[in-house]
Amino acid sequence: MLSKLITSALRALPALALMGGLSATTAHAQTADGYWQGVQKAGVLRCGAAVAPPYVMRDPATGEYSGFFADLCKEFADVLKVKPQFVDTTWDNIVAGLQAGKWDVSLALNRTPTRAMAVQFSIPAMEYQISLAYNRNNPKIPATATSVADLDKAGVTIAVMSGTAQDKAISAAVKNATIMRLPGNDETRLALTSKRADILVDASDTNQLLTQANPDWAIALNPKPALAKQGVSFGLPHNMSASDVEVVNIFLEEKVATGHVDELIHKAVDEVLKGAK
Repeated sequence: MLSKLITSALRALPALALMGGLSATTAHAQTADGYWQGVQKAGVLRCGAAVAPPYVMRDPATGEYSGFFADLCKEFADVLKVKPQFVDTTWDNIVAGLQAGKWDVSLALNRTPTRAMAVQFSIPAMEYQISLAYNRNNPKIPATATSVADLDKAGVTIAVMSGTAQDKAISAAVKNATIMRLPGNDETRLALTSKRADILVDASDTNQLLTQANPDWAIALNPKPALAKQGVSFGLPHNMSASDVEVVNIFLEEKVATGHVDELIHKAVDEVLKGAK
């Protein structure tokens, strides 16, 4: 069911985007030939990665990265004929790290006006929407709830990943409920399942994974009006040339048009669901 939902949603979505960052420690980003030629000279494409299934996942035992944005980063490295290197980061630091040149590309960044003042974006890969997941048996959540306002009550605790687009969106919308900001996806889910939080705010496809894995109690609401609806992209250095941005856009256009991005998403979703069993 989840795969069908994601597939149907993605068929109408625009293409995906890749994020590149300037390097403060290596000079390859500003060669006379271009940014990507500098990456080729260095031999490594550094990918800034903050965990958010199914976009980016990290095996704690092996340190290996997966998820459809991680796969796209590997494939773009193949196009450049360099090795991919993942650099672990958080959502609080994913823009600042790109600006500081700690990596060459940042993965799964939402396109927002504020971020666009600090970094560039390539074309979006998919459309992002924020949803609210909660326990259907929670007496604090009215069965008729359709909006954030219906849930924004004193005594309600909302868990969200700190520094994410969903953090910024829910913070702007909530007046009365308590917001619990946590560092990662595992922590926010645990807060909901342990009942320390009443609501989990996350990307709609990520919350669909939660409801699919816990159909006996978990439910997700896409609020009306929408909290946020944005393209999910790779971000690029703010001063990157238009020709270098076009290299990434052309790469991604083909991956989306051929259905390859859909295939990578299905693979990532299957991986998450298998791990939840």
